[in-house]
Amino acid sequence: MSDPDPLPEQVADRRAIRDLVDAYAHLADRRDAQAQAGLFTDDARVAVYDGEPDTTEPAQVLNGRDELAAAFGSLRNMSIRYHDTFVRQGGRWFFAERRLITDWVDRRPSTA
Repeated sequence: MSDPDPLPEQVADRRAIRDLVDAYAHLADRRDAQAQAGLFTDDARVAVYDGEPDTTEPAQVLNGRDELAAAFGSLRNMSIRYHDTFVRQGGRWFFAERRLITDWVDRRPSTA
């Protein structure tokens, strides 16, 4: 037996979270660090891992929008994955926690 159709509120929440993730990617591609940090709660936490979070400790932990904006402004080319925690505040969805798993980093000097 299949699950019943989701409630309209659930559909709207899923869409809002998808829009949040898409906005993050769009701003990251354009290197708009301040706007990117604005997608997180004031007290958000981003933990950066050089391996699986279940088996390693974070290589770096960023707390709050100021630390996030500084880090986002200096991101390199890398292959990463996320494990996210979202929260709704004031009728809007934000990232509350993000575990960033680094698969590889391109450390060659930029020619731009």
